[in-house]
Amino acid sequence: MTNITGINLCPAPFIDASLFGTGGYIDGRLCQAISGSIDCCLPCPMTNWVYPDSFSTIGTVANWIATVSVICCVFLLLSWAVLPVDKTNRHYLSICFTLGILIMNMGFVIPLAAEPDQCFDTITPNDMHTLSVCGASGAMLMFGGWCAVMWAFLRSLSLHLQICWQVLVGRNFMVFAQAAGWGIPIIGLVLALVFSGVSFRFGATCHINHKNSLADFWIPLLIFASITVVTTFTTFGYCIKVYLASLNDNAASTEGSSLPAYSNSVITMSPRQAYRRVKRVIALQWRGIAIVLIIIADVIFFSVVFVFQDNIVQSIANDPHVAQNWIVCLIGAQGDKTKCLNQAGSLVVSEATVSAVLVLLSLNGIWILFLLGRWTMVTGWIDLVKSPFNSGKKEFVSVDARYDGKNDIRSYEMLSRDTSAVVTPLSPVKSSATPSAPDYFGETARYNAPARSYSNPRPPQGSTPEWNAQQTYAPPQSREPMNPLAMNRI
Repeated sequence: MTNITGINLCPAPFIDASLFGTGGYIDGRLCQAISGSIDCCLPCPMTNWVYPDSFSTIGTVANWIATVSVICCVFLLLSWAVLPVDKTNRHYLSICFTLGILIMNMGFVIPLAAEPDQCFDTITPNDMHTLSVCGASGAMLMFGGWCAVMWAFLRSLSLHLQICWQVLVGRNFMVFAQAAGWGIPIIGLVLALVFSGVSFRFGATCHINHKNSLADFWIPLLIFASITVVTTFTTFGYCIKVYLASLNDNAASTEGSSLPAYSNSVITMSPRQAYRRVKRVIALQWRGIAIVLIIIADVIFFSVVFVFQDNIVQSIANDPHVAQNWIVCLIGAQGDKTKCLNQAGSLVVSEATVSAVLVLLSLNGIWILFLLGRWTMVTGWIDLVKSPFNSGKKEFVSVDARYDGKNDIRSYEMLSRDTSAVVTPLSPVKSSATPSAPDYFGETARYNAPARSYSNPRPPQGSTPEWNAQQTYAPPQSREPMNPLAMNRI
């Protein structure tokens, strides 16, 4: 009897799975039972067989773009940490949001720097148990994605509470945001790594495996992303409603009104006053709203594309008839994948779509710098280089980290502390030698304090008046020393 041990019984380009051990991510193999009970698998990595050779170049370009995004995020974080607040207008929601984007981009930068081997052996990809670089890149990608979604949700929620419900978000909301913004991503990452794990499945960056991935990662992530979208568009709807109501509000009392004081009910505001307040919030926060929508759109796009791709690959592994035409083409072409790319195109997401997903995720850091960065940061760094030992540098605090909204009900989080009322400057005092009729429209009326007013210091006029208790109906002045502790004693 002929010994066939160690001989590949599968047609090219397939390789017999019995020739390899159990190391690596076994479920990541793409195998088919071609010759009876013999499992024939495609060589690793699978993307080399379903996409043209340009796919690896696109992945490398996306990783380099992610490197630029990391630099942009680091510049923002250093500017917020070093420069004074009047140069950066830093806020903890922006800082934590940028940290999440930085961590997510690091998931693409690590493979670029480490250049890991995607395959454990000829047919088996590596996973987080066989290659530490895989675990690091996959964990940062998932944790950064969770953080980006959570802090986008918190920014949207904060803006919604301020605009629609006039809730003063302050220190309590900041504590809640820190707990939810970092706690939920940590819990989500632990669940994903324990019940699913990560491996090389989609380029040089490790992604979550198919097992339990919908329950422990994709569905919770998409739920928070969907809530963020609904909250943001609900806020927009309220703004449109306020704007339309203000068009019908022609009351003279609200035409020239400045930013109204905060109240506990929207009913106490006229439509014109509500529109002025909402307009001011949108003018100050449109950049934050834009970056939230961009990040959420990228995350939803990536989630849908990856889940769709993952389900197709899993269906090929479970049902040999799904990819039968493509497999027959590969065998007939003796492993020349270029002749079978048309058949493979119906089994995977198109190369253009995959390229768009990778590039959009890599651009997030650049979008953050463009929308949250300020030109005053550049001038602040220039001033810092010129005078590095400036003693007037302010300490690092958030815009409202030490602010208590109960003391000033007119201001609210992420908005300017200055009032919106315009103060008309006083005109120079005219000389009394040139009499003229008063002009009540051309200049601002002055307030002249009465002669008996004590609102400002005045020099003594004549002799010092004596105290007369009978004229003031006051009791006679006591000569005894006054006890301050007994002033309010009953």
